[in-house]
Amino acid sequence: MRVHRLIPAAALAWVAAAICTAWTAWALPVAIGGWCAAGGAAGAAVLAARAGPRRAWAIAALSLALAAAAATQVAAVAPGRDAIGDLPVYGGRPVVVTATVAGKVEPWGEDSRAFDAVVSRVDSGERSFAVGARAVVTVSRGAADAATSLDVGAVVRVPGTLRPLSGPDRAVLEVAGDETITVVRAPRGFLAVLSGLRSGLTARAAALPGAGAELIPGLAVGDTGAVSADLDRAMKTSSLSHLTAVSGANCALVVGLAYALLSAVSAPRWGRVAGGALALAGFVCLVTPEPSVVRAATMAAIAMLSALTGRGAAGVSILSLAVALVLAVDPWLAASLGFALSVAATAALLVLARPLGHSLERSLPRVLAWLLAVPAAAQIACGPLIVLIDPNVSAYGIVANLLAAPAAPAATVLGLLACLAAPLPLLADGLAALAWVPATWVAVTAQTFAGLPGSTLAWLSGIPGALGLALAGAIVVVAAVPLGRARAARAIRAAAVVAVLGGLGAVAGASALAAWGARAGVPAAWRMFVCDVGQGDALLLRSEGAVALVDTGEDPRALGTCLRLAGVTAIDMLVLTHFDADHAGAAESLAGRVGFVLHGPVDDRGRRTLAALAAGGARHSEAAAGMSGRLGAAHWRVLWPRAGSRVFGAGNDASVVLDVRGGGLPPAVLLGDLSAAPQGALARSGALGGPAVVVKVAHHGSADQDAALYELIGAPVGVVSVGAGNPHGHPRAAALDLLEELGVRVLRTDRLGALALWEEGGRVRVWSERGEVGAPG
Repeated sequence: MRVHRLIPAAALAWVAAAICTAWTAWALPVAIGGWCAAGGAAGAAVLAARAGPRRAWAIAALSLALAAAAATQVAAVAPGRDAIGDLPVYGGRPVVVTATVAGKVEPWGEDSRAFDAVVSRVDSGERSFAVGARAVVTVSRGAADAATSLDVGAVVRVPGTLRPLSGPDRAVLEVAGDETITVVRAPRGFLAVLSGLRSGLTARAAALPGAGAELIPGLAVGDTGAVSADLDRAMKTSSLSHLTAVSGANCALVVGLAYALLSAVSAPRWGRVAGGALALAGFVCLVTPEPSVVRAATMAAIAMLSALTGRGAAGVSILSLAVALVLAVDPWLAASLGFALSVAATAALLVLARPLGHSLERSLPRVLAWLLAVPAAAQIACGPLIVLIDPNVSAYGIVANLLAAPAAPAATVLGLLACLAAPLPLLADGLAALAWVPATWVAVTAQTFAGLPGSTLAWLSGIPGALGLALAGAIVVVAAVPLGRARAARAIRAAAVVAVLGGLGAVAGASALAAWGARAGVPAAWRMFVCDVGQGDALLLRSEGAVALVDTGEDPRALGTCLRLAGVTAIDMLVLTHFDADHAGAAESLAGRVGFVLHGPVDDRGRRTLAALAAGGARHSEAAAGMSGRLGAAHWRVLWPRAGSRVFGAGNDASVVLDVRGGGLPPAVLLGDLSAAPQGALARSGALGGPAVVVKVAHHGSADQDAALYELIGAPVGVVSVGAGNPHGHPRAAALDLLEELGVRVLRTDRLGALALWEEGGRVRVWSERGEVGAPG
């Protein structure tokens, strides 16, 4: 079977799934059209007189049928998902959710935990609603740690608030839990046994010292709950984070071990294959059969099947068919970057690793050549996707993977054996201690390379960055793999080598200069960072490693400069107070780098912006007064707009107003672009949560302000995000006079540039891009 023949099936299924999950109204027409076209192609295949056209029509029929199946899946659940959005339980109303845990409990920021669940019931006051919907549940770290038996299969009750989710996400609800969670029923039967094995390994690892102990559960069974924020950053910076999640490599290792053991006892070929399949199924159950694990197992099975056949071309065909089948069953994976990375890495191993290995053998020892070829192939294939999230390239990723490569499988196998040996405590303890040694090697490797100068190279963000890195990877491949002996082929390769060397020098130099110039003088202690984006708003909040961005300004370049200045690459929460260009114009440039979007009332421009962010994997929800949540250890609460208000429509007067406190942040109220009328309504509502330290002055300091609101807020510091020489005359003298009368020290980006604020010794400290301000309040 030729390599290219089944690629259209995967591509068509992927496109159909992406379109239908992003815009569910298209699902039914696409499904009907796809099935009709598939039937027509099948008929043409039956009527074709020659083998060639018959085969082409048959492949077309298969491709269309799989695409139609993906669309059908979405169309079948769309009415139920829409009905969930109509429940009267949103807008910050307190509810109690009953749900069954469906995924591992994992870190969510610094001080929270999250897990997938299936919600069965929602209680709101005297009313109860039967629900059958996928949800993401977030709770505090303390609540999760205090809830015994919180694992897959447990039934829990979570008090908190609900938000409907839209976009290409399997989950349709987000549950923001309060400080408690109750396990109504612990996991039962087989799930209880597996839960006991996993928790036993976690407890044994916790008794061991150092960073290696944090990695053992992640390396063995994909449980990253013990990995600290510092170690997590080091693993990501050194391009080793894939080791702490269940990947195709873990699955392939399990299958390979089973295959080798059965070969040692002279099992027949079918027995070895069956044994490998059973071992893989058992491993998937042990680490929980959530989508990412099933995806990894599928990719591992493809790689192993290709290895057994010894034909890379067959492997690509099998991969293409598997991708199409997986998307037909679970079309929401089309928007999953993890799924795309799995496919890209598997394809690279099938197609690129072998020619790279043979080429490197010419100048390196065989073992070293192949150890380099595998991570290099994966890096080249996955890099363009990774920069969509983080526009930085790991400078030492290949070397770090090369050094960690021998230790990671050893830690995985020993940790897995320690997990399975839980009924024999002495043996399990000994195996866990042995796993600690290679796990520590991996951790030290990550920390060492992450701490080296220039550990990351700055790169373009968004689609241009992905295309640029893909081109760079192609040039590297041409430089490394001979194209032939013809003079033209040698000339092309020589030119590619020169381009690679020149590009490396240019990128390294530019990255070093940018990093030095951008970060020079910015205090590491900042908790609030006001960007200088001209006439517009963009304000960063940070607590324990979690980052929120409130508005983006209009210019993507100005926003990118600010993010580099602040040292921010990924955004956990994006707040779009409203969709005017000076507040949300640069939002689409962040696609792929945002986890969750909280936004004001949506207009046509807003729908386009949210669609672009959702296509990058972001979940989004419309804000309403009373909604709340956590950012690291900080707590945020929406004060405005009121849900369903007809008085203040989409735009300035329905701007999202946030109150943010705790987690090291100076207490702040961010007023968006509210004019005096909604400001007065907010002042009379009683929603304010006490005096603040910082107020983000409304509407860039326009004259339309309500003195009573600022008096209630009582902040000694006011920040005004405004463009120098703007045509509106902002900030107006009337606003500045009002703030001066109230004793508010005004900090303006048009005069001071970017601003960093944090609390120190009970006072707010301020740094500005154009000179230290000190402690104004």
